[in-house]
Amino acid sequence: MSSSPHPIWQPDPDALPATRLHAFTERVETSTGQRFPSYPDLWRWSVDHPKDFWSAVVDHFDILVDGIPADVLPDPVMPGARWFPGARVNYAENMLRHRGEGTAVVAVDEGGTTTAVSWEQLRGMVGAVQRWLREQGVGPGDRVVGYLPNSPAALVGMLATTGLGAIWSACGQDYGSDGATARLGQLDPVVLIAADGYRWNGRTHDRRDQTTALAASMPRLRAVLHVPRVHSGGLPDQPVPVGLWDEVISTPAEPVFERVEFNEPLWVLFSSGTTGVPKGIMHSHGGVTLDHARLLGLHNDLGPGDRFFWFTTTNWMMWNLVASGLLTGATVVLYDGAPGHPTPSRLWEIAAEHRVTVLGVSPGYLAASETAGVRPDVDVDLSALRSIGSTGAPLPAHAYRWVHDNVGPHIQLTSTTGGTDVVSGFAGSAPTTPVWPGEISAPLLGVDLQAWNRLGENVVDEVGELVIASPMPSMPVAFWNDPDGRRYRNAYFDTYPGVWRHGDWITITGRGSVVVSGRSDATLNRQGVRLGSADIYAVVDPFPEIGESLVIGAELDDGRYWMPLFVVVAEGYVLDDALRGRIVEALRTNASPRHVPDAIIAVPAIPHTRTGKKLEIPVKRIIQGAAMSEVVGADTVDDPAALQHFERFAPSPKPGEGCSSPGFATLP
Repeated sequence: MSSSPHPIWQPDPDALPATRLHAFTERVETSTGQRFPSYPDLWRWSVDHPKDFWSAVVDHFDILVDGIPADVLPDPVMPGARWFPGARVNYAENMLRHRGEGTAVVAVDEGGTTTAVSWEQLRGMVGAVQRWLREQGVGPGDRVVGYLPNSPAALVGMLATTGLGAIWSACGQDYGSDGATARLGQLDPVVLIAADGYRWNGRTHDRRDQTTALAASMPRLRAVLHVPRVHSGGLPDQPVPVGLWDEVISTPAEPVFERVEFNEPLWVLFSSGTTGVPKGIMHSHGGVTLDHARLLGLHNDLGPGDRFFWFTTTNWMMWNLVASGLLTGATVVLYDGAPGHPTPSRLWEIAAEHRVTVLGVSPGYLAASETAGVRPDVDVDLSALRSIGSTGAPLPAHAYRWVHDNVGPHIQLTSTTGGTDVVSGFAGSAPTTPVWPGEISAPLLGVDLQAWNRLGENVVDEVGELVIASPMPSMPVAFWNDPDGRRYRNAYFDTYPGVWRHGDWITITGRGSVVVSGRSDATLNRQGVRLGSADIYAVVDPFPEIGESLVIGAELDDGRYWMPLFVVVAEGYVLDDALRGRIVEALRTNASPRHVPDAIIAVPAIPHTRTGKKLEIPVKRIIQGAAMSEVVGADTVDDPAALQHFERFAPSPKPGEGCSSPGFATLP
């Protein structure tokens, strides 16, 4: 938890009347005759009266929907709750309802090229691609997939597909053909939209042959739409006809929108695939539209005149959330490239150049900026910026202080937690919520977030399982290829029947903030006491000598429990006994004696998913003796060699015995 009960950021009372959350609150107060003097009061009403709350979101944001039923949630039992049954809506129609010559999209690539697309141009491109898709026979329920970097083509392809009532899915080109097939091939798509390559960290990656192999793996494919990015030539011969992107969009057309039943599938997102074949998670047109209106419009206070930039790739749910920024009338900023190339300041520079008002980055990027000595408040002009979002991993307290001191004390740093599972958040911030270092400000409106102990009791100021006790509109409508719903139920509802268990340890404090301690399926356990890995990272990672760390707790065959801490040593330093001793003392003092690991071991790199999450569970299973091929697919790891390195510790030796690995040491 935060070491201080004092907020590092407080809302400006003079600015609150201009926020969209204030306008929404006034509207609800007028319609209900109640008063909501604080955010917790409004949140409590939103979870106690979900039908009224989500109906108010529809009204406040003027969501384009037909046939709203008298009862918008007839049966709130999970899983299977159906929102607004019988109503008809189209996600893309709501995204593209803004008109005019104002800028809808700013696209920046690593080579420095910037492209601005107006609302009218965006509509014309979407309509043109729809015309081509209809020529291929695409209609409601068909799958169209993208093998694309974060670019206007990905955004246009998604909007064109979903506008027709077809189902969209995409992955980035950092996946090879096998990794892309493991995801997109599941869907049996009829059209593939693919770029010829991408640039990353100063290198050009040719993906023409990978595209050919991907297309050949799709038996029902009717056509490929080729998007030129890095090569002047076309694709190699394909097994199906090939359309050319530039030719298709050369004649703009008015888009068409097929309003579908509220709960019809919109897109398929994929889990990381670190525990088996990636799960295809389907979300609905209506659920996503409502949820993202609430999240972006009320919590992020986005609207016309704002510029919304979150660093992401098409592999991550944040790409879908950025696309939904269009719903609010804000300009969305897309970046196709590495966040630290050519300098660690790259994302700050983009935010400054394009007058970004809401910026999203990872905890890792903030840490890298701090390590590199970046001073955004001095180096660039961020006068338009009002908030920074962070997600993907718990945000340590020192990152809040770094942003306060080096970006600006007026910036609201909003750590969030959520997931691909709901393509949204569970907890975050709002314009009216304070920010405490190391904590997430509050549960989001409409999210019945609770921490449950082992007895299924709701606890406060105590670590518990993150659960959602009542339905959210953006919960999945189903998993792909799960006809009886068994995989879906097992994923979220096998522990507490009828209640969503997400798999994180959290603490909800007495003041309503939320602290994420780590994955509950990667829990550390010392003498029966559960520990969160995030508590250890918060102490260890700020050391200037440490680039990154990873801790696991492994139950071994001989009955021992081994909790090693693996560290990547920063350039110019070595892991010696003195450094180990300082780490141990810091953990004892700032966490607890139970947080002290059995060993501190230097490794060349820490493995992550392609969205930046540390692979704690696969590392644990490898150390327990499982083969790497059994615990994770190589295509899901950012650096497979980093994961392979941990095979040297399996089966794990007794601490201090039988290991000649450099840097291995036990602790007194």
